[in-house]
Amino acid sequence: MGQRLERLCLTLLGAGLVVLMLAIVLQVICSALDVNPVLSFAHAHAFVGDAITLNSLLDLQWHLLVICGLLPAGLVWITNRHVRVDFLYEGRSDKTKARINLLGNLLFAAPFLALALPASWAFMQRAWRSGEASSNGGLNDLWLIKAVLPLGLGLLTFAIVVETIRILRHVR
Repeated sequence: MGQRLERLCLTLLGAGLVVLMLAIVLQVICSALDVNPVLSFAHAHAFVGDAITLNSLLDLQWHLLVICGLLPAGLVWITNRHVRVDFLYEGRSDKTKARINLLGNLLFAAPFLALALPASWAFMQRAWRSGEASSNGGLNDLWLIKAVLPLGLGLLTFAIVVETIRILRHVR
């Protein structure tokens, strides 16, 4: 079940990267042809409003980049595929490596997440309460993308807590 969920997540994120590339290509073509808005609607729609503009495509690119970059952070961490300082690991025993990981989790990850999680939640709530939208003809409902921040950080926190528990068991 876990590997199928991991594969599904990675497939969806890969599809997000394809959509990101298509949005970039479409924006470049429409910009070169001076086509703006790209598509207009008779009635406003959630997230895009009454038109898809060059600014909408630019906003979409940033949003997809955030989603594809932040959401898998917990998965990358829990599967031990994240970047680390290998010179600290070289020639060390498994127990020493575990202690280095534990120290990193407690000294660096925990304080960062203790500050970032509440701040990201407040950031998203302000956007939700104010009905924040792009001021330059971009995307509407910016709270949706801002919700990715506490979600991604929450998933990362969960992964780090699970890893820390694993490390504590290993060290003992």
